[in-house]
Amino acid sequence: MSDKKIVLNVNGIEVIYNHVILVLKGVSLQVPEQGIVAILGGNGAGKTTTLRAISNLLKGERGDVTKGSIELRGERIENLTPADLVNRGVVQVMEGRHCFAHLTIEENLMTGSYTRKDKGEIAANLEKVYTYFPRLKTRRTSQAAYTSGGEQQMCAIGRALMTNPSVMLLDEPSMGLAPQIVEEVFNIVKDLNEKEKVTFLIAEQNTNMALKYSDYGYIMESGRIVMDGLAEDLRTNEDVKEFYLGMGGGERKSFKDVKSYKRRKRWLA
Repeated sequence: MSDKKIVLNVNGIEVIYNHVILVLKGVSLQVPEQGIVAILGGNGAGKTTTLRAISNLLKGERGDVTKGSIELRGERIENLTPADLVNRGVVQVMEGRHCFAHLTIEENLMTGSYTRKDKGEIAANLEKVYTYFPRLKTRRTSQAAYTSGGEQQMCAIGRALMTNPSVMLLDEPSMGLAPQIVEEVFNIVKDLNEKEKVTFLIAEQNTNMALKYSDYGYIMESGRIVMDGLAEDLRTNEDVKEFYLGMGGGERKSFKDVKSYKRRKRWLA
């Protein structure tokens, strides 16, 4: 994938909900230091579950990693709490943004600094967030409930930045946003990656946008990785163009049924 050091390594994990429902079926992926990696697929593919397995947010939904391992810089993290992971630099921006509606934008941002003690560093981080999201500075005293979907998404990412992360997990950042705002959000992600050295793992249905800004991509269906590769290779792959970029003719069907699709041994587990 890359000659960069691997910061996040997911090794053949299985996830079961309610001790019965098998959702992830041997998922493996790697995220290099300071990379942008996309997990692509439709609803129910397993993207969100993969992110929640990494950030250890499955417990609240009665989910468990029952096989495999997850490593952060070579150390297994499956048994760490979400707070432990935040302290180690891993933060997740949830699907749907989840801003506190009754709080102002600035109050929402400040909730991201609850694990930090140095007031000077917190103030500096807040100004950094406003540098990347000037619209939030303009709306800093507005209640989140009265801001736009794009502003709330920016607030959610800015709140995550207040934890001073090294790895950020973004779940469907384009959901419900106008194309122009989606482009703006992904441009900011690219800036944060290049200037602040933040590593990103992004779960996204907007395949075209995700591959435009990512270095590498994994395509999921029904809880499995069915294809992976460099982002530019996936963008030009005929099967990906047909089934995920909407550029093919004829009736769409499952990607796994494409005759030219070559299954790897790990996909048959």
